[in-house]
Amino acid sequence: MASTAWNDEPIVNLAPPTSCPSWTALAAHAESSRHVHLRERFATDAERARHLATEAAGVRFDYSRQRLGAMTLRLLAHLAEERGFAEWRAALLGGKHVNNTEDRAAWHTALRAADAPSEVREALERMRSLARRLREERRFKRIVNLGTGGSDLGPRLLADALADGTLDVRFAANVDPRDLERALAGATPAETLIVVASKTFTTQETMANAERAKRWGAREFYAISANVEAAKRFGVSEVLPMWDWVGGRYSVWSAVGFAAMCSLGVPAFDEFLAGGREIDEHFARAPIEHNIPALMALIGVWNTNFLGAPTHAVLPYSNALRLLPAYLQQLEMESNGKRVDREGRTVDYPTAPILWGAEGTVSQHSFHQLLHQGTQVVPADFIDLALEENLSANARAQADALAFGTDDPSLPPYRQYPGNRPSSMLFLGGCTPRNLGRLIALYEHKVFVQGVIWNINSYDQWGVELGKEMAKKLLYRR
Repeated sequence: MASTAWNDEPIVNLAPPTSCPSWTALAAHAESSRHVHLRERFATDAERARHLATEAAGVRFDYSRQRLGAMTLRLLAHLAEERGFAEWRAALLGGKHVNNTEDRAAWHTALRAADAPSEVREALERMRSLARRLREERRFKRIVNLGTGGSDLGPRLLADALADGTLDVRFAANVDPRDLERALAGATPAETLIVVASKTFTTQETMANAERAKRWGAREFYAISANVEAAKRFGVSEVLPMWDWVGGRYSVWSAVGFAAMCSLGVPAFDEFLAGGREIDEHFARAPIEHNIPALMALIGVWNTNFLGAPTHAVLPYSNALRLLPAYLQQLEMESNGKRVDREGRTVDYPTAPILWGAEGTVSQHSFHQLLHQGTQVVPADFIDLALEENLSANARAQADALAFGTDDPSLPPYRQYPGNRPSSMLFLGGCTPRNLGRLIALYEHKVFVQGVIWNINSYDQWGVELGKEMAKKLLYRR
């Protein structure tokens, strides 16, 4: 059996998950329970809604509408144990090199830790100082963040959800010039600050936009980069650091979040960090049967690998979270969209499902037809921030309709809803920085646990390289 160790850490199982006894038991269990309808599960267990829910760190997770029972949960917990979940969790949170292909840590939790490393504390204090000055002096009426992938999606999500209007913060990510044109529309060079977020300071899309901003006449540039020398040569006046032990899609907690800090204010950004920290503490300490991100991960494995669901929908019932599905697409699919395991073997089981979604209630008038009556079963996460009674009622109604459908044979076929379509509900009390921090950290840890189960490295992204290299060659030929 393949295994590895981190110094004095326990040996970790790197064999394929399909070799685990619990995997075989789960496959048999899925087959034997395949035709049990959620209507039957609720009818035979009056306490199901209470039993299959857990609450911690300001989040309530209700998974009673998932197609599972007590036996399913026991087998999934056994699978996590066989995969070495506890050892992997300790390695991640302890800053061990869990990113094996690049021989790096994936220590994004250190960015929000109460006992963060000194370089993290120093960088955060510099961020605070710069952001306070920009917000107080109002020398710049417009801040434009240039980045792509993790250097764009995270800060853009935060700013879109939580901006307080003190500064006009915008984002440009696409190499298409129109993206930058929109971000600069109505601005003047003298009153615009350009923030260039690129770890290497060579990212094609980002640097193309930075050069365009220069030609437009921008006079003041800040950089978020590990390549201080290149940033200084470009002419930036301030450089905030990035570290190789923080992956791009996990970097919103770092200086990459600087534009967001300017948009929502220093106290709010600190609250965002605190929310993530609360989930880290819960993830580190809670037993697996009450560990929300671990449960989210294991239920996802159940739906993907044993119920055969190829996609997963995320449906935040909040306009403020309209960008969350796009953020989670990168987080989940770039992390776990892998076909090779940690030992270099091609896997023979599904890994990350396709993640998609949109804000409710808008999504109800777009693709919920497919969710309710389509030929593919799509597990879903409904996110309810308790903002408006109408929003909460719609989220609950959609989850119930998917679960229970209709049970009236007198209806014509086109008006019948089969139901038995699984979903979970996440409840958080309001659209606050702390709750957004909690929410993002939940999904981060979910991704990690699924990577442990599937025996894949969730922290590299080699699949993005080939297309970039081919594009460079095509451009060079011209």
